[in-house]
Amino acid sequence: MDEKTALLNRARSIQGHMGAVTRMLEEDAYCIDIIKQTQAIEKALEKLNALILERHLNACVTTAIRSNKAAERERVIGELMDVFQMASKK
Repeated sequence: MDEKTALLNRARSIQGHMGAVTRMLEEDAYCIDIIKQTQAIEKALEKLNALILERHLNACVTTAIRSNKAAERERVIGELMDVFQMASKK
């Protein structure tokens, strides 16, 4: 299975879990069970983000860093800084 397919499968799995949460809410499921489900979704999203970041570092960032264009290097570094600053504000 290629990288893109693996990412799509993981995203679809998360989407399915969200559907389960919606059903649980509609059915007035036990609150703790819903929280456990949403916590599992958060962990799955964190893993998906880590895999996407790894893909970005190995492709886009590596290409930009090897480039002779300083502006391109600064752009990708700025993007990474923005992502991590947003994450630290949570």
